[in-house]
Amino acid sequence: MKKIELYELKDGKIVRKRKECPKCGPGVFMGEHGNRISCGSCGYTEFKKQ
Repeated sequence: MKKIELYELKDGKIVRKRKECPKCGPGVFMGEHGNRISCGSCGYTEFKKQ
């Protein structure tokens, strides 16, 4: 995935589209899967509520 796909422009400001990993810190984005989001770097996982 290209880095430009992780950000978007809203009202003249750059905002992140995806959540960042709370363990790894800024710049490490979490991947979105069917029922969870996970960090590919450290393996941290959060399950989505149904």
